[in-house]
Amino acid sequence: MSPEKTQPTSVERYRTLAGPLRWIFIIFSIAGVVAAIYQLFHFDFMGVFVGDGYFYLLIAIFLPLLFLMAPARKSLIQGPVPWYDLVLALLAFIAPFYFFLNSYRMVQEGWEIVPPMRIYLLGLILMIVILEAARRAGGIAFAIICLIFATYGLYAEHMPGLLEGYGSSLRRLVGFFSMGTEGVTGLPMKVVGNLLIGYMVFAVALQATGGGKFFLDLASSLFGGMRGGPAKMSIAASAFFGSISGSSISNVLTTGAITIPTMRRIGYPAHFAGAIEAASSTGGVLMPPIMGVTAFVIAEFLAMPYHEICIAAIMPSLCYFGALYFQVDAFAAKADLKGLPREEIPPVKKTFKEGWSYTLGMFFLVWALLFWHWEIHAPFWASLILLLACNFRKETRLNGRKILSFFESVGKVLAELVGLLCAIGMIIGALSLTGVAHSFSTEIISLAKGNLALLLILGAATSFVLGMGMTITACYVFLALILAPALVNSGLNPLAVHLYIMYWGMASYITPPVALSAFVAAGLAGADPMRTGFKAMQLGFVKYFVPFFFVINPAIILQGSLQEIVPGVLLIFITVIGLSYALEGYMPNVGKLPSWLRVSLFLCGVCLGFPWTNVRLAGLLFLFISVVSILYIRKGRKSLHSARNE
Repeated sequence: MSPEKTQPTSVERYRTLAGPLRWIFIIFSIAGVVAAIYQLFHFDFMGVFVGDGYFYLLIAIFLPLLFLMAPARKSLIQGPVPWYDLVLALLAFIAPFYFFLNSYRMVQEGWEIVPPMRIYLLGLILMIVILEAARRAGGIAFAIICLIFATYGLYAEHMPGLLEGYGSSLRRLVGFFSMGTEGVTGLPMKVVGNLLIGYMVFAVALQATGGGKFFLDLASSLFGGMRGGPAKMSIAASAFFGSISGSSISNVLTTGAITIPTMRRIGYPAHFAGAIEAASSTGGVLMPPIMGVTAFVIAEFLAMPYHEICIAAIMPSLCYFGALYFQVDAFAAKADLKGLPREEIPPVKKTFKEGWSYTLGMFFLVWALLFWHWEIHAPFWASLILLLACNFRKETRLNGRKILSFFESVGKVLAELVGLLCAIGMIIGALSLTGVAHSFSTEIISLAKGNLALLLILGAATSFVLGMGMTITACYVFLALILAPALVNSGLNPLAVHLYIMYWGMASYITPPVALSAFVAAGLAGADPMRTGFKAMQLGFVKYFVPFFFVINPAIILQGSLQEIVPGVLLIFITVIGLSYALEGYMPNVGKLPSWLRVSLFLCGVCLGFPWTNVRLAGLLFLFISVVSILYIRKGRKSLHSARNE
């Protein structure tokens, strides 16, 4: 699972290792999973990890793997691993492993404050290696941003205005980042070690045992025969698959390779097919129970159980996919597009019968999360259940080759995550060490002059811009430190604020000029990238509206009393329906909508999304006008149709 905005395909990004290096890769991956199980299940027969020793051990295991699998340049994917990558892999092991072995001395002797020369050099090596890992995993723009933050303390006191912060020496910076609790082993790495690793193992287990095919077949069984079936199949498949991949790009490449050609075959224009897949795949990352990395960071940041993040994300996700469904259904009705032929649709009963092991694994995970509150242990048990259950069918039975491939995939996923999140840890550390986070937040409040709407718009714009050049997690972490306090201090719900930042950070995936998901989908569809991007932007409009709704009205994310939640949920669904048909300009069984009716539906949707009584009353008035108009239009068109038949 690659949760971040990186290169388009795993095939183009990773080397295929062979011989001793592949065995080293697999052994290290197994060791990392075993270390996590030992720590998280509180085994102590070999002693306990001291301080941040566990996190240094994970870095020592997974960071070297990134240099073995990810070349310095795309052109070096083929051929043997260069000598300098082997050296980097060795350095990426030695430095954190030394800190793991000396984690008690590190705390006892205060290495974070004044590291001895030998330790200082090891810490400097670790920082340099992590910055290079960030470049390979997240791209050059992300690496430059991380470098700026990593060195910010050297010149922070000379920066103007709100950028000014406390200065530090290089030795102090190295000690703080490499050996402190808010550097490379800070909050993001703690998320990986304490929470995320189990969910990544489960996601890989689902894919390794054929879960991706099952979810595609299930989407086809449920929606393939409907009007415009392949588009609805794309939406469902991306929602299912997003929960196990956590990456919009992976979603596009995996489900889109099947759904985009199928959509085109039944009559969807190329740019529309690509836009549907891009918007669906981007929304899949926001779908519980396994969301992107950022959701786990939110849980750690707010010291909140992960299952509460999942519950809060349910309604926005349903709104997002509901809006997609209504729009593609309206287009299919307008263009008279049919579903797939019956012979191409797998029977629902057969799909569930063959995929019962995946259903069992997912059901157990959700049950253990919501009812037993096993945030840490649930994914490991769910992975074990899935890996055992898949052996009951010959087609999914595990053998030695599949097991090795499973651990190899786990290593690839976690190596990339460790490389990214260690670097993000330095961003958090820099904002904390220099004091810029607090001053920035104070200045933003002063700039907005107490205007909540201006604060929200400023936050949305900043999230969107940062989302173009930073990974989603880095964008979220930055704004969670500098913007979230300002919004929370303005009286907004903390969880709603953090989800608001996350949603807006994701917006750049389908919004030109970046629109990375849309551009990848356009390549698969053979469509114009910008046209595909703008269509994806329309289809994914919930990303732009619903975050404003739920940050002002937390009842939409199921925060509040039952008396607040019930009307909030009901009205947000009416909002989604109204906005969907207004944007598409067509309604099944009604036909093309006049411009004035589209405006009325749009205003109805916008007004009903907010919690203020006067605004809701205006929305209900527009709803009444819209419903009466729709009934009148339907009656008139039926009468005209009857007259023509006579």
